Amino acid sequence: MYNLPGSSKAVSVPDPGQTEPGQNLGTTTVSQARTVGEVLADSQVEPLLAELENELIGLAPVKSRIRDIAALLVIDRLRANMGLASQVPSLHMCFTGNPGTGKTTVALRMAQILHRLGFVRKGHVVSVTRDDLVGQFIGHTAPKTKEVLKKAMGGVLFIDEAYYLYRPENERDYGQEAIEILLQVMENHRDDLVVILAGYEDRMDTFFQSNPGMSSRVAHHISFPDYAVDELLQIAHKMLSSQNYVMGEGTAEVMQQYLQRRLVRPHFANARSVRNALDRARLRQASRLYADKDRVLTETDLSTLMPEDLLASRVFQQQSPTE
Repeated sequence: MYNLPGSSKAVSVPDPGQTEPGQNLGTTTVSQARTVGEVLADSQVEPLLAELENELIGLAPVKSRIRDIAALLVIDRLRANMGLASQVPSLHMCFTGNPGTGKTTVALRMAQILHRLGFVRKGHVVSVTRDDLVGQFIGHTAPKTKEVLKKAMGGVLFIDEAYYLYRPENERDYGQEAIEILLQVMENHRDDLVVILAGYEDRMDTFFQSNPGMSSRVAHHISFPDYAVDELLQIAHKMLSSQNYVMGEGTAEVMQQYLQRRLVRPHFANARSVRNALDRARLRQASRLYADKDRVLTETDLSTLMPEDLLASRVFQQQSPTE
């Protein structure tokens, strides 16, 4: 068995204002609850599920699976309270989908749900890629992987593009060593760590076929669909609102045209591409306002994106494949 180093403060996104599992969360404690309502009231999981529902556009199948998992955890908590559960359920997960479909955001919410129901101690998320786990020379990988696991203990380890851990074409690659350490920790510390593997669906399928031990330890596979144009437009409005911007007359229509053109071009990344497009539109708006140095600018001027701020995009020029 691989021995983990002593605990230290992790790089984390904690669940704010929460008590440690087993402490008094309301009129009763989670460990004393005997009804679903008592567990929900004491753990305050329902507000998290409501936030997930209201804050994330679309993703109906993902939200449904998260609610199902939450229900499983609530019932398992009641079973444990009554002495029926024999072991901690396997909670390791795989999130598959294209970039910008909300995988990291859902992982953060999942960590908070797990914490509030007492399945992890801290509810933080440590997000890593291959470079954080795999060394470049003999004897380097094990310390790197163990250090990451030390930080993640008591919470969630989110491994993005997890399939890059396995590179069979390179005989001198050390990714397999990291995988072996992960496998043992996922099994032996399942009561103190949840691992979420993320990446493209086809590549994750290949990864699991090549690593049956990893596949057997992942109980929950959740597929994140691409957003439709109308959902991407809603995301754009939401992003702008959070920064005190609005779309002026005709801008929403231009944004919709932009999205229709952009999503069929290479390297489209869903909500991430929307954010990038809005950042460039704000840059053009700033340049437009800056050009008229003697104009007295109003609050509306400063907070409104106009159609020209988007129409200047190269996406509207057929000769350029991307912007």
